[in-house]
Amino acid sequence: MKITLPHMGNVYLAAKALFLDLGIEFIIPEFSNKQALELGSKYAPEDICLPYKIMLGSIILSYKAGADTAIITGSCGPCRYGEYCELFKNTFKKLGYNIKLIVIDYPKDIGFKELVNRISNISMASSKKKNEKITAVYNALKVIKLIDYIEMKARNLAGYEIVKGTFKKFLYECKRATFNCESATEMVRVLHEYKAKLDKIPIDKNKEPMTVAIIGEIYTILEPFANLYIEDKLMDLGVSVKKQITPSWWVKNAMLSPFKLNSLHIRLASRQYLSEYIGGHARECIGEAVMASEEGIDGVIQILPLGCMPEIVAKAILPKISRDRNFPIMSLVVDEMTGEAGYSTRIEAFIDLIERRREQNVLYRG
Repeated sequence: MKITLPHMGNVYLAAKALFLDLGIEFIIPEFSNKQALELGSKYAPEDICLPYKIMLGSIILSYKAGADTAIITGSCGPCRYGEYCELFKNTFKKLGYNIKLIVIDYPKDIGFKELVNRISNISMASSKKKNEKITAVYNALKVIKLIDYIEMKARNLAGYEIVKGTFKKFLYECKRATFNCESATEMVRVLHEYKAKLDKIPIDKNKEPMTVAIIGEIYTILEPFANLYIEDKLMDLGVSVKKQITPSWWVKNAMLSPFKLNSLHIRLASRQYLSEYIGGHARECIGEAVMASEEGIDGVIQILPLGCMPEIVAKAILPKISRDRNFPIMSLVVDEMTGEAGYSTRIEAFIDLIERRREQNVLYRG
């Protein structure tokens, strides 16, 4: 078995840690790029959303590099993400590609027994002992938790940096060093070292940077290529970035969902505007917007792929939240035709807007 999985944020680091310890060959796909998007767009249904096209292209490139099995995550509710598996299978069949798909989904959607069966398909390919397999999973979870924490903190502290670009350079150096490790144990050790280094980077505590929360459809907010590297752009503008949904959040949310203990704070925050799950992560999007307005954050940017049904509903609700709370919210819709120049201009204009609002509030209070 030669396994691959499409890129989605930091997931590739945890996957490498897992398969190194399991002794299963892992074909790491190229980082999401124009070639993958063009390839996916060529074979995808015309009206399908951007994540599908990038993921399809990524899996095809990995297949051509030798992968025979692809792992993807499922989706909750009436979201097209939940149909990806069948669409992928149909496309691969037409192309004559013999690729096995393993879908990792929430236990509440497919049942715990079925989840175990799907995971067993991976586990059986490893010759490691049971305790070694458990350790492999544990180390992979530690890797994703650590890198998500480091990234979250680095992007937040970027607004306070003394030398421009310090935290972005640090973050990419951290990911590169972790990726080059030869075992999960080494990856965990390196991440702990970088976590300690992060606390020692000097910052200007007198700065009061703009703070922006990123919300929206999970793939487009996690995969940098899909959102045109928006978090890097915000760091370059001296903005502190906050993002609650991460791969480690997804794991925790999936584990707690059977007990209905997942994301209680987000669900409570969303209740006034969207009290039920409607698919995807629309409810999380609404809850995070409400929470951001209460936490002193300067503004929110929603990112969604063109045609995303749950996020379109969330997008329709966000203006009411903005009016009710006098709080800036901007929605950015992305697809393969999105132009980076116009995209960047909108981001810069939004930052100018919230900066002027803050200045006006200071003058008013004065």
